[in-house]
Amino acid sequence: MNSKKQSLKTRRRILFVIWILSLVVISNYGGPISYGFFFAVTLLPVVSFVYLLFVFSFFKIYQKLDSRDVVCGKPIPYLFILRNEGYYPFTSVSVKLFSFYSYVEDMDEDTEYELLHGDEYTFETMLTCKYRGEYEVGIKEIEIVDFLRLFRLRYKVPSTIRALVKPKITKIGGLNSVEAINGLLQRDYAYADSEPDVVVRNYIPGDSIKHISWKLSAREQELKVRKIVGEEKQGIVLIGDTKRYMKDMQEYLPLESKLLEVMASLGMYLAENGMAYDTYLRENQIKSIRVENLSGYQAYYDMLAKVRFNQAESFAITMRELMDRGLLWQSKIVFGVLHEIDDEIMSMVIKLSDAGVIVVLYVVSEDVCDRYMGQGNERRIIVVVPVEGDLEGRL
Repeated sequence: MNSKKQSLKTRRRILFVIWILSLVVISNYGGPISYGFFFAVTLLPVVSFVYLLFVFSFFKIYQKLDSRDVVCGKPIPYLFILRNEGYYPFTSVSVKLFSFYSYVEDMDEDTEYELLHGDEYTFETMLTCKYRGEYEVGIKEIEIVDFLRLFRLRYKVPSTIRALVKPKITKIGGLNSVEAINGLLQRDYAYADSEPDVVVRNYIPGDSIKHISWKLSAREQELKVRKIVGEEKQGIVLIGDTKRYMKDMQEYLPLESKLLEVMASLGMYLAENGMAYDTYLRENQIKSIRVENLSGYQAYYDMLAKVRFNQAESFAITMRELMDRGLLWQSKIVFGVLHEIDDEIMSMVIKLSDAGVIVVLYVVSEDVCDRYMGQGNERRIIVVVPVEGDLEGRL
């Protein structure tokens, strides 16, 4: 692009020098040839610019996406047509794309098209949307250069295509965190079966006072509750982060897309393996959905596709409200998909893990989270997922 600008400036300088020379010639020598040369040099740029306006008026472009409902990362048929509806040939016409958000296969923005009167150029290819969200794709602008390559006219396409892009689902062969958790759960249940009267846990708000072990509580200086025979934690919970962290669309789209990809992929893995789960998201108020099996996954995925992120939301507030409502304490596993950990979130994670809940946090960030990774253990698992890159092997 810079080379094109420099080329235009160079040609304009050359033309200006020639025009100055023509003035010198007619001032010193006069004559019809000198005046003819002067007027030719003077009028050429005018004619060239008028040509640009002519092309702008008669050049047409049509583009079509096979469907506005697109899945992130999945190619979809895309068509555009360039047409000369004027009476003179067009030269040096190029198209510019919304290249940050989408990718058009086999298409080079530097290609310049030439069309004779009535010519039509049809380009059929595939378009891939990079991020989940609602945004414009395909051709963004048209650039026209005159035949002397002195002027350049760039204008926006009057009717762009706006795509509704759903989250990407990555098929995961296995989750490293889940495999580790399964072994831990089996060990806990085996111990509970062999020592039913000895196993205790930390007191959870709402527990019956008659189940408190006062002797052990006095010795530990913390309330302890006897586990009831046959008592075991039930269910899996997914909590999603719906806070918008940036203002620039080019910054927040990749992050939000990856957050939802993690949730969609994790939910698919659990559903395919027969693990029922409850999902909680906040959009002004907490929204929830339960997935019992694979047939119920579509409703969960549709909910993720419609999620709206907001700067006023907070993962910590969502988690605290769920704890206050008693929706996490009796879970086997709590999965959290978020962007940032802070001391408040880590404090709640510690309380849950001390109560026997296994907590897995998937932190979508370029930060390695060293400060909080050091506080992890077999019941507090923190996994950092980069914003860019594939999920396979990350979870």
